Amino acid sequence: MQSLRLALALLTRIPVRLATPVTAADHGRAVSAYPLVGALLGGLLMALAGLAVHNGLPVWPTAIALLTLQVVLTGALHLDGLADSADAWLGGQGDRARTLRIMKDPACGPAGVCALLLVLLGRGAALATLLALGTATALLPLLLAPLLGRSACAALFLSLPYVRAGGLGHDAAETLPRKRVGLAIAVALLGTVAVGGGVGALMLGIALLAFLLARQQMQQRLGGFTGDTAGALVEITETLVLLGAALWLGRS
Repeated sequence: MQSLRLALALLTRIPVRLATPVTAADHGRAVSAYPLVGALLGGLLMALAGLAVHNGLPVWPTAIALLTLQVVLTGALHLDGLADSADAWLGGQGDRARTLRIMKDPACGPAGVCALLLVLLGRGAALATLLALGTATALLPLLLAPLLGRSACAALFLSLPYVRAGGLGHDAAETLPRKRVGLAIAVALLGTVAVGGGVGALMLGIALLAFLLARQQMQQRLGGFTGDTAGALVEITETLVLLGAALWLGRS
């Protein structure tokens, strides 16, 4: 439970009580709870979406409300990482040191603004499409998308070194229980297909492709990952899998 509480404290703004002191090993173990945090967020969104559909609420206002709730619950943490990463990837011009330096700049440039708009618009459109369908199958992606996004974040810790000394993820990377994290990710991925069926398999395929491409970019540019690039991966993964599910289920 300490791992789950710490993961909730790190990835959301949900108030939790932590046992003190929190050690570096606690941060490592918390990574194994990242997929569960995603499942909890997704379960809440799916339940609220189901209530909205049951009561006949209009789809676009509901989609915007759900999107706003998710941003509030996560404190826009991953969106901040997305904006910083977009600015750094464009402004870094292929240079590692310059890319890392731009990521530390709190200002948001045009690339970051465009990335935020595209992600939020894409997710809002996907949510509206799924709500309009209104079936149980159409609402399942609301559960699976946050699960896959946080599973991708956990997988970064297994597959790449953390490159920013003293950063938010440094202790977790140094003390990571690799078998425990790998098992948590495997359960999440198998659960995606078991619960989601065909649409779950489609979303998993999209998430895996996005992860491999993002991992390649991080490896080439940085030689690893940072908290900002991990947050960007969460947002990109969630948006792509939701869009894929909406396009597949909403086709005529």
